[in-house]
Amino acid sequence: MLDIFSQKLDAFGLDISDLSLKMAKLEKKRGEIKLASFGSISLPLSVVKKGEIKNKKILAEKIKKLLKDSEGEKLETSKVICSLPEERSFLDVIQFPKIKDKEIKQAVEYEIENHIPLPIEQVYFDFQIMKSALNNPKFTEVLIAASPKIIVDSYIDTLKMANLEPQILEIECQSIARALIKKGETINSILLIDFGENRTTFVIFSNRNIRFTSTIPISSKKLTQSISKNLKISTKKAEQLKIEYGLEEKKEIFEAMLPTLTDLSEQIKTHLKYWKSHEEKGEALHNNRAVEKILICGGGARLDGITDFLADQLKIPVELGNPWVNILKTPIKKAPALHFEQSLGYTTALGLALRGTRRI
Repeated sequence: MLDIFSQKLDAFGLDISDLSLKMAKLEKKRGEIKLASFGSISLPLSVVKKGEIKNKKILAEKIKKLLKDSEGEKLETSKVICSLPEERSFLDVIQFPKIKDKEIKQAVEYEIENHIPLPIEQVYFDFQIMKSALNNPKFTEVLIAASPKIIVDSYIDTLKMANLEPQILEIECQSIARALIKKGETINSILLIDFGENRTTFVIFSNRNIRFTSTIPISSKKLTQSISKNLKISTKKAEQLKIEYGLEEKKEIFEAMLPTLTDLSEQIKTHLKYWKSHEEKGEALHNNRAVEKILICGGGARLDGITDFLADQLKIPVELGNPWVNILKTPIKKAPALHFEQSLGYTTALGLALRGTRRI
């Protein structure tokens, strides 16, 4: 089985994506959590492609360099909690008539192949009884997570080559939700959007659980490429203009990005419609809760004007997610070394790190 639902332990979080690595280490002291170490490093093209590791040796060397050059306190643990790629993993909710806890494992093993596109012998999987179903007299709902063994094994091999001790491998959406959803807060339905450099992930969080995830190839990088193509400038210059002006100051830059931005908003609308129809079918259990708010994170969320643009297109409140919501107390007494805008790209790493927080 894939260990993704176990308890916290002393470890740092490592987010592996196609184009970069990010790490974060948190420590808890006298009831307060602090950011102890963090760092980021770019990856050469094709070392990781669509979540699949293509060159373990280079990736392991890059991980070593990242940890060596990280900012903050010296990293003193080799234990790591690592992300698994959303696009190569499967997460779903299985609903059973009310059954006893001791029968759930057998029921999941019998049913899981109906929810994943691979034979059960080709995947590692784990499951968890969903909190929303604990007191329901009619149904037992189980969140299942699965990843192909060939993908998981390659991540474990690479981490060991980097002299690390992998403790937990976790699908990205779980880390994102842990970072952005305030612990103990009751939320009907919310859409989390990780607008990354190479792709965008949607996560529906409803009634204290992840309910649905999806990944699309629209990305912050595509916005840069659109500017580069339309204005006939280098991608480096296009990236500079995107960061400097965002969506609000230069008409020609906004218009260059508009087709990709419109595509993004249409994809969000499609996923929201799917969720609404999905929830209508499960109305007896979930009370048909429409998405009431969108939180956006990831490096692409730093684009000035992105929240206002999406809110106008979708007619739903859109806010920047706060990856510090379960880390720093409010009001914040001391600003973290990792500034807020920069931390949007660290959301997954911080979510992983929260799971590995130790008390000192």
